[in-house]
Amino acid sequence: MPSVSSLEEAAKLFAAAHAEARRVRIGDDVTTEGLDRILEHETGDLTCTVEAGLRLSALNAALGRSGQRLSLDPPGDPTIGALLAKNLSGPLRHRFGAPRDLILGVTLVLADGTIASAGGKVVKNVAGYDLARLVCGSRGRLALIARASFRLHPVPKAARSLVVETDDASSVVALLLRSQLQPSALDVLHPGRVAVLFEGSRRAVEAQLESAFALVGGSESDSGVWDEGRSRQADARGRVRFVPGELAETLARLREAIMRPAAGLAYTREEQPSGSEPQGREAGDRVRELVRRIELELDPRGVFAA
Repeated sequence: MPSVSSLEEAAKLFAAAHAEARRVRIGDDVTTEGLDRILEHETGDLTCTVEAGLRLSALNAALGRSGQRLSLDPPGDPTIGALLAKNLSGPLRHRFGAPRDLILGVTLVLADGTIASAGGKVVKNVAGYDLARLVCGSRGRLALIARASFRLHPVPKAARSLVVETDDASSVVALLLRSQLQPSALDVLHPGRVAVLFEGSRRAVEAQLESAFALVGGSESDSGVWDEGRSRQADARGRVRFVPGELAETLARLREAIMRPAAGLAYTREEQPSGSEPQGREAGDRVRELVRRIELELDPRGVFAA
């Protein structure tokens, strides 16, 4: 499998594919493993610019030497390009959001070999689209992601977890969300448990943990509960979107799941769980049509094979 190691090499590859009307599947026909550098790290601004082939673990190991991190924790150890293309996130999504919430700018190679940048560190803009967010979740259908700039966060001084065993997870979640507590992660490990992660200074974390215990009970747990959640997420065969305020109804129709209540996401072993499209079939069709039109605009010859 060929791997590109420079923007120019990637541009030449896609320009040739476009001229020949040849399809290219990112990850199969070409990879970005040769693009694995940290290009900039502005510690004072809490930002970095990296190449798409860099692994998330390698990036956070380097950032950690300056007491910083990219606050994304999906299952496995994806490259930055895969992280964006698949819109991957983990438990920390509760507080820090998904990739589209942390990305500042992006450099892409378009289907005809054009190198285009948008957002932070702009070289060339493509008018009309927020390319940085547009490619999050695009799964290689719109462009080759070559570089990305991110907003970073300090590595917390302390982290402690609370696990509540309960038959009424929605009530526990509601109490936590209505409180003044600020967890970094809040997962429902359905059935039977709610896990909460507090991060920050040691004194602040201890105070929040005590307040949460007084509010919902439970017992302190180690980080293994989050490893379990990511493992179950990785093994999931279905993903359900739900209105955050309808957690109880969603729990009732799923046998098991890892649920992110604030994001309205559930990962389950069920392939086609009921209610996977809460927006309805008509709205789903409109979204698919919009995606099709964007694909035709950016890749009219169909170079990018999904």
